[in-house]
Amino acid sequence: MVDMNTGDAEAVSLTIAGDKEAFAVIVARYTERAYRMALYILGSEQDAMDLSQDAFIRAYRNLRRFDVSRPFFPWFARILRNLCYNFYKSRKRKQAYNIEDFQIAAPSKGVDVSTKIALNKALAELSAQDREIIGKFYFEQLTYAEIADELGIPMGTVMSRLYYARKRLKDYMLKESR
Repeated sequence: MVDMNTGDAEAVSLTIAGDKEAFAVIVARYTERAYRMALYILGSEQDAMDLSQDAFIRAYRNLRRFDVSRPFFPWFARILRNLCYNFYKSRKRKQAYNIEDFQIAAPSKGVDVSTKIALNKALAELSAQDREIIGKFYFEQLTYAEIADELGIPMGTVMSRLYYARKRLKDYMLKESR
């Protein structure tokens, strides 16, 4: 019997063996996280929804390539990230966040609406890579090590990218407040 307590490795193994319901557990477990990840990169709710679903389909088709001794989400995140960056590049122009639709994933206690709008505008000015690293650290609250694992980069690179992304975000926020 497959349920939400079934581990990723077991669910993948069962899926490969022909149990399609097992993959539904993985989809249910990671849908929100995948959507947020795509949203940080793309800035469009509809595109994020579409590409996160496409990534699950692609992952399903390639499950035999997955090493069940490793965590599922970092492998899946690479598939999703590649889809998002390819989609982003194919547009040949930067598409800003839809300020009215975008919801900051971080707790909003004590944050007024004008600050949220200013933050969203500043996030829209950042590169997709900067939005992704900021989203993972601040909104998903992943550690440096978890981000490094998901992105497949050294922890020092995570720290460096996050430092410069914060610096650019701060510059945009200061520009907006003038």
